[in-house]
Amino acid sequence: MANLGLLGGKKPLKSVKVCFRIPYYTQWGQHLIVCGSEAMLGSWNVKKGLLLRPSHQGDELIWSGSVPVPLGFKSEYTYYVVDDERNIVRWEGGNRRKLVLPEGLEEGLSVELRDLWQTGSDGIPFRSAFKDVIFRKSGSLDIERPHVPIQTKSGQEDSIIVQFKICCPNVNEGISIYVIGSSLNLGQWKAEDGVKLNYIGDSFWQAERVMTKDDFPLKYKYCKYDKSGACSSEYGGNRELTIDFKTSQPKYLVLSDGMIRESPWRGAGVAIPMFSVRSEADLGVGEFLDLKLLVDWAVESGFHLVQLLPINDTSVNGMWWDSYPYSSLSVFALHPLYLRVDALSANIPEDIKQEIKQARLQLDKKAVDYDATMATKLSIAKKIFVQEKEKILNSSSFQQYFSKNQNWLKPYAAFCFLRDFFETSDHSQWGRFSQFSEEKLEKLISKDSLHYQIICFHYYIQFHLHMQLSEAAEYARKKGVVLKGDIPIGVDRNSVDTWVYPTLFRMNTSTGAPPDYFDKNGQNWGFPTYNWEEMSKDNYAWWRARFTQMGNYFTAYRIDHILGFFRIWELPDHATTGLCGKFRPSIPISQEELESEGIWDFDRLTHPYIRSEFLQEKFGASWTIVASNFLNEYKKNFYEFKEDCNTEKKVASKLKLFLEKSVFGESEEKLRRKLFDLLQDVVLIRDPEDRRKFYPRFNLEDTSSFKDLDEHGKNVLKRLYYDYYFHRQESLWRQNALKTLPVLLNSSDMLACGEDLGMIPACVHPVMEELGLIGLRIQRMPSDSGVEFGIPSTYPYMTVCAPSCHDCSTLRAWWEEDDERRRRFFQTVVGSDDLPPDQCTPEIVYFVLHQHFESPSMWSIFPLQDLLALKEAYTTRPAVEETINDPTNPKHYWQYRVHVTMESLLKDKELTGIIKNLVHGSGRSYPGRLQDVASDQGKSVPLAG
Repeated sequence: MANLGLLGGKKPLKSVKVCFRIPYYTQWGQHLIVCGSEAMLGSWNVKKGLLLRPSHQGDELIWSGSVPVPLGFKSEYTYYVVDDERNIVRWEGGNRRKLVLPEGLEEGLSVELRDLWQTGSDGIPFRSAFKDVIFRKSGSLDIERPHVPIQTKSGQEDSIIVQFKICCPNVNEGISIYVIGSSLNLGQWKAEDGVKLNYIGDSFWQAERVMTKDDFPLKYKYCKYDKSGACSSEYGGNRELTIDFKTSQPKYLVLSDGMIRESPWRGAGVAIPMFSVRSEADLGVGEFLDLKLLVDWAVESGFHLVQLLPINDTSVNGMWWDSYPYSSLSVFALHPLYLRVDALSANIPEDIKQEIKQARLQLDKKAVDYDATMATKLSIAKKIFVQEKEKILNSSSFQQYFSKNQNWLKPYAAFCFLRDFFETSDHSQWGRFSQFSEEKLEKLISKDSLHYQIICFHYYIQFHLHMQLSEAAEYARKKGVVLKGDIPIGVDRNSVDTWVYPTLFRMNTSTGAPPDYFDKNGQNWGFPTYNWEEMSKDNYAWWRARFTQMGNYFTAYRIDHILGFFRIWELPDHATTGLCGKFRPSIPISQEELESEGIWDFDRLTHPYIRSEFLQEKFGASWTIVASNFLNEYKKNFYEFKEDCNTEKKVASKLKLFLEKSVFGESEEKLRRKLFDLLQDVVLIRDPEDRRKFYPRFNLEDTSSFKDLDEHGKNVLKRLYYDYYFHRQESLWRQNALKTLPVLLNSSDMLACGEDLGMIPACVHPVMEELGLIGLRIQRMPSDSGVEFGIPSTYPYMTVCAPSCHDCSTLRAWWEEDDERRRRFFQTVVGSDDLPPDQCTPEIVYFVLHQHFESPSMWSIFPLQDLLALKEAYTTRPAVEETINDPTNPKHYWQYRVHVTMESLLKDKELTGIIKNLVHGSGRSYPGRLQDVASDQGKSVPLAG
């Protein structure tokens, strides 16, 4: 063994040898490294970690290696897969491992760590949704210590000390964890004679046993054992341990056996936007304090989760356009819309109380009146602020809040003041304040400034929003309900964040999505894309701060459009639709590549292909009028757009002026769509930053330009199209996601879910699985190709399943939209050849919801509208009015409100009874349920929650 003493004659350190051993299959050219927090394991520098050696043992590929360490050595460590140059290919999921040498070790002995590769899902029980909410009682267990450490004697032959270690996150009071097995030492499969494990914290249990040669080969399992003598053994085959005493063996063996194998935890939840909730106390819109009622209803219905849409301030335009919850004014500030004004003070004057009472009656409408509600709340809040400001702003609770949040709160308050002063959020119009600086900020928020009270008002509002949401969040935790938030993929280009951090955004671009289920023309959200290269310089500090802030209130979250972390659909800022974009990052088609295939006419392929016959076909007898106003004939029968209308934004602007002066038979919308069709008739999109790089237009085969090519050109471009969209980018996109997502996921302990709908690259689901990210399955948008409707019984465990979501019509509306589709669903999913009912009856709703409750998905989450449809009394409203968003309309008014109060729903025991029976009957967990050790005899699936 190597001498660990220092040079110079100092006394050598007493040491032992630590051996690492893990089964793992790699591909050719890949290796395993163990890297840890201490220098002997590389100090988290994988290049300096311990390289393991492979060997075949039976059907397994075992990686092993050893390192001498001093007695008392402690370290965290993780396994990595690397290539021949030690570049990281992947790393194991879950929490970092902890290496703590057993007490009583003698110098010179060997300790072998037998580990199992941790997947991303192994870390899920340690996320706050489980450890702080669902399994919170297990987290209060007392740490146990063995009475006497087992001593190791180097002279003992044919014996070994085995430490059994298992993770069991869900253990109720009165339950103990045992290991039982085939040997006498492990009770010969009798729990009462087995080895009781001690709780050592962080959901881990362990015990040691001196095992002799006669105990091997050993078969064993872990089990739960209660005071009544009931025993529940883990599922699956027996675990096996073999020791070859003919060869040199360690005297101490640590078995890290991963997660106890139980039925996978499954739960259910309800989804509803905050603005859609209705209560007797609200003022025209759902408010944060209404979440307490929603949580109560969730518990009554058997739900473990409440899911919301984004709740950040969106007050960009000062009108109902701001109802769009994904267009953040600030990614840190909460929306004043959700403030309960009568909770601002215990001493509200009587005249203001009457004003609130009157406003409550006026704003109690069928849908949210965004403008009126915002104006009313801010007006009342200002009056209460005048009387309360000194008391609140000088309080210790406010001072503590301000100290913790001032990095974003000060710029936010200054931005709101400047927005109102200049009457625009477009900070490019703010003169000398257009460029943000800390010096200008400090002057703007100075106590000596004339507008200091306006700045303080914004502090005041955010403080109260924080207090009200915190109260609701803590209430949910205590009730065993996970509060799930939503992280938007983008920010408004006229936002606090683009003002303060302009280098983090590509302001000359726009974010969207290519054509998909939601919109055949693609989507253009208008947000600037991210400058990931710049963000990486401080290890994504802006993103990490977002997740940390969200973790103050939520224990789970949905990542909006998670595909954007692999690649984003980037559009020029002059586009209004989402069709003519490209993925960023992506490997373009080079000019050399095209030329080698015999493609030379780049102007022909990158400019709109407009012939006179196309114009006649589109505009009929009026085609010459359209041509003379919008087009130039650059050669006989071939046209191009004029300079003043050669982009989508220019076309829209000129068309508006044209129609003001002309009488035309078609609507502005139809004419605009036809002109856009002409403008978008290109085969290739030239890179604006490098003219020798090109991107195939999405669905290029639909263009007239493509159809007029010769067969050779068509074949080449089709092949390059499919290569660009479905093959050449996979490795790049995987690497891109693995640069960013792990950093963001590790910045908080919330449970992470990814919205992975749309055109899914092949690399997405493996990366999500690797990182322990939960995906989304919507039945009408199946992820499997070749099927029209998803089959919930086939969904993977690491998913959320739902019959609908906020971006599509409700179950009732969807059922009534399309007669033929309804018949196909009735035949293929319901399994009936009968004619389906025209209306989505409660029986149909029950059938569909039952399918989702019964699915293997970790979570079944249902829009509240779909749950209300279980009872006919709640279906009198036209189904289309229950739709939250129309993704095809960028100016959709988000104003849906539930037509019944939460107080009334809490009294409706019939509805909650129906839902509770669905939850209970599906075997899903529910608040207050105790896991009986003798129950849940089901199939063997590794516990992941």
